[in-house]
Amino acid sequence: MTTARENSIETPAGQNEEQPLIQDYGVIADFRSAALISDRGSIDWLCLPRFDSASVFGALLDRERGGTFELAPTGEAEAIRSYADGSLALVTEWNDGGSRARVTDLLLTGTDDEQGVENDRRRLVRIVEGIRGQIEFRLRIAPRFDYGRLRPWLRQEEGGNWSMIAGDNGLIVSSEVPLEPSDERDCLVSQFTLSAGERLRTLIEYRRPSEIDRNPSVDDAPERIDHAVETCLADWAEWNESITYDGPDTEGVAHSARVLKALTYRPTGAMVAAVTTSLPEALGEGRNWDYRYSWIRDSSFASRTLSKVGAVAESDAFARFLERSAAGRAEDMQILYGIGGERRMVETEIDSLDGYRGSSPVRIGNGASDQLQLDAAGELVNLSWRRHLRGGSPDDDHWRFLLSLIEMAAERWNEPDRGFWEWRGEPEHFVHSKVLCWSALDRGLALAEQCMRKAPVSKWKKARAEVREAIEDQGIDQDRGCFRQSFEHGGLDAALLLIPAVDFIAWDDPVMLATTEAVEEDLCAPDGLIYRYRRDDGLEGDEGTFVACSFWLAECLARQGQGTRAQVVFDRAMSTANDLGLFSEQFDPERQVMLGNFPQGLSHLAHIAACIAMAEAAST
Repeated sequence: MTTARENSIETPAGQNEEQPLIQDYGVIADFRSAALISDRGSIDWLCLPRFDSASVFGALLDRERGGTFELAPTGEAEAIRSYADGSLALVTEWNDGGSRARVTDLLLTGTDDEQGVENDRRRLVRIVEGIRGQIEFRLRIAPRFDYGRLRPWLRQEEGGNWSMIAGDNGLIVSSEVPLEPSDERDCLVSQFTLSAGERLRTLIEYRRPSEIDRNPSVDDAPERIDHAVETCLADWAEWNESITYDGPDTEGVAHSARVLKALTYRPTGAMVAAVTTSLPEALGEGRNWDYRYSWIRDSSFASRTLSKVGAVAESDAFARFLERSAAGRAEDMQILYGIGGERRMVETEIDSLDGYRGSSPVRIGNGASDQLQLDAAGELVNLSWRRHLRGGSPDDDHWRFLLSLIEMAAERWNEPDRGFWEWRGEPEHFVHSKVLCWSALDRGLALAEQCMRKAPVSKWKKARAEVREAIEDQGIDQDRGCFRQSFEHGGLDAALLLIPAVDFIAWDDPVMLATTEAVEEDLCAPDGLIYRYRRDDGLEGDEGTFVACSFWLAECLARQGQGTRAQVVFDRAMSTANDLGLFSEQFDPERQVMLGNFPQGLSHLAHIAACIAMAEAAST
């Protein structure tokens, strides 16, 4: 099956053009890790036991060496995909002439031990059911551990299950489908005919090899697997009840909230920016980054947005994770962390994988962790401000942390930084960063007053006034009357659309109205989508439009009372979703295909924020 867009895209010479497109994938997750499944029935991305672990199935980044788990009809069947019962259990209906079958894929939630203690075991279930007639299926389980470097040692255990082990990683495979080793004995294969009424289950459980040696059995009775699936679906149904949003695109908002929930690492409350690494922003140009970490900015947006639709527990969990990870001291703060709170994320290149459609290099780690991004302090103070408004005022320890953040904003606001987009060129005086420094001071003063906390109020007020004066003097294009990207550069930056969200300026202030118009004029692609900026950033290649930016524009227009224009921009942004309602980071307006890491949390957050803005505008 192909999606509505043509399954064709220019690929670096010598690479396999049969690689599914990014939009051909769906995601399943268990709040520890996530898998991407193509519309051809192949699991082409799964890192175990965590989002940021090495890949076990990595064909997404190398069709030949990455590893995959295929389960699909042998013939030319049509696939229709959906998610089951408000969950992220992926259901694929295969239609082959008059015959039909269904495959249900999910990562089981609730995999702690009987005492509720976290462990590394992860369980992937694939259930194939015959609905009408007969369909011949093929199955191939070919893990390639450590980003494609290691082929598994395959052996059959007592009881008939198979183990697949390499290094410190292992899988136990149990299936009602008859399996046999390939000629190379590095994968399991099967070809079978499924009849109406048949239901066959395949369970893969991730374990450490030492655990497999001690006990190679798994809880694989059919009724136990079915019960685990029902429990997982019930967990999703229960969580859905927390979503209280009622407005434009109600089901879409609930779905985006589920995607954001799926990006959450339950043991710590961290949210990854995306579940992938190195899906390119421009094919073959090296714009490939690892997004399997937790950014202060994204988590702050998530906390603000999800709390507005009812997911308060997740909102607070993000906040607590960020506060813990920063170790209570502004000087120790990073702009991103590992999902367990790790601080070292050295950026390296992996030579065992060729990259998506040959777009190398494949990177793990992220060098942006060492950048100075002054907006991070403002995001954290805003996070605390919003919690205060919900009744969670800072205690003594947290106030000391906030003091250090606000002091940093007061003392360093006039330094250049890398800005919202993690600029890899020379640092600049980015206007968005200055506004967030102003916001840290402004919210800090409000917290000090409302919580009756001691603070250097005079110093903060003086700094706040200086920041505003600098922005109004150097951060506004006097000819156009709009904000500019940086003091040094007069171009536009879509992050400027976020300025009213921290109350630096009203949404309908003349400067914001001019900024909104300028963004549309300067950053709009011919098809109506929005680029984040249009200038040389020191990297090769021309990236696509940035999905979140189009939703930001829709939000701005809605809050400015321009509902009709907001709807047009919103609808165009919505058209970048795939058939499962998933958004990537970027979109190529020429080829009409997704780019960048996927699914992208920031895009789904911006989608929700735009819907909230349109709902609030409609009610006034």
